Amino acid sequence: MRAHSLPTTMPAHPDHKPPFFVALLVATFVLWLCPLRAQADVYTFVAEDGVTHYSDRPDDSRFQLLLRQMPDGASDTPQIVVPDGLAATYAGDITDAARNHHVEAALLHAVIAVESQYNPRAVSPKGALGMMQLMPTTARAMGVSDPMNASQNIRGGAKYLRMLLDRFANNKSLALAAYNAGPAAVLSHGGRIPPFAETRFYVPQVLRRYNALVQQSTSNDAE
Repeated sequence: MRAHSLPTTMPAHPDHKPPFFVALLVATFVLWLCPLRAQADVYTFVAEDGVTHYSDRPDDSRFQLLLRQMPDGASDTPQIVVPDGLAATYAGDITDAARNHHVEAALLHAVIAVESQYNPRAVSPKGALGMMQLMPTTARAMGVSDPMNASQNIRGGAKYLRMLLDRFANNKSLALAAYNAGPAAVLSHGGRIPPFAETRFYVPQVLRRYNALVQQSTSNDAE
């Protein structure tokens, strides 16, 4: 049974697309509303008035695929859809940052995909900026003078992620939770992922994409 169209809207700054992670949460909520757990993809577009529209039925030519629902039995978590060209555009910067800061390139790609969908101009409602959604204070601490510069932002995000991995003994789940909610939140909850809905959603999303990229790389190496 095909799900009914479920459009919803949220305001967006006219100068940039809404932060991808906010869009991801809204789009996933749309999926949850689909009756009888019908398989449904989620599409989105930003109208001229700055309002972002979401629907499981792309009945407007402006709609673009945002999330793809997995087939029944595969997973209840929707897949992030990122055009291959965007990942390729910044692959060199990501590889360099990964090498310089001893962070897996696959992990950086996964964080960027979830944080901004490779949008170097992304700005969150809380003021996080750029590809890896660095807060201004974090950006300055990581030596990033222009967070909207993709190369600088990626280097700063990789440096910060390396610091968090070191702080949490290379535990990716905790490092990612700290990246999303702050290290103090992880520490104040006994060194566990904080019980925040956003963080509990964020960490599996990043790890899911990371694992898929690692698997893809392993398969390519075996060929």
